Amino acid sequence: MSIADAVREAGRDPADVTTIVVTKFHPASLVRELAELGVADVGENRQQEAAEKSAELAGLGLHWHFIGQLQSKKTRGVLDFASAIHSLDRGSLVTAIDNAYASDPDRTPVDAFIQLNLTDDPARGGIDPGQLEPFAESVLAARGIRLRGLMAVAPLDSDPRAAFARVRALGETVRAMEPTATALSMGMSGDFREAVLEGATHLRIGTAITGNRPASG
Repeated sequence: MSIADAVREAGRDPADVTTIVVTKFHPASLVRELAELGVADVGENRQQEAAEKSAELAGLGLHWHFIGQLQSKKTRGVLDFASAIHSLDRGSLVTAIDNAYASDPDRTPVDAFIQLNLTDDPARGGIDPGQLEPFAESVLAARGIRLRGLMAVAPLDSDPRAAFARVRALGETVRAMEPTATALSMGMSGDFREAVLEGATHLRIGTAITGNRPASG
């Protein structure tokens, strides 16, 4: 099944679903080829690799999404190229982004998604859903962040559609706090259909589009 098939099945407008092509470990040359085919949104989860690719391809007008766990000390480097951060999951990161904005008031506030941890493993990225409301309040108070909505990865041992339905319900909590925070970043190569059926607005697709990743070395 293609993404277009999933969108049709859900009875949704294709314009409401953004496909972010994840290019971790792939060379800048592949990203250039994707851009020539019409890809506008690219996802990376390593700061140095993404910074190098975005600099090399600066003339292509791509939107770079940072989708990996972000260390606070690397925040400024990511803000230099990323139009969106999909892994907002702790207060120190919110502070780091806001401090970067405070030191450069001409910087455009970054779009950001609060990442939820849908597992029982606290070591996984994302906040406990039970902490969503107070965490969202802190994000909304940050001048350097424009809260877009929620991001999540479906646990491997669960029904992905049920997991995404849970994210969709939690999204209503955020929407009540900020009516413009309606986006849901969820769904990858193996479960994008379920994500689209549950209202995903941003899909993070890697191997289904790029093929297997080269060895990282």
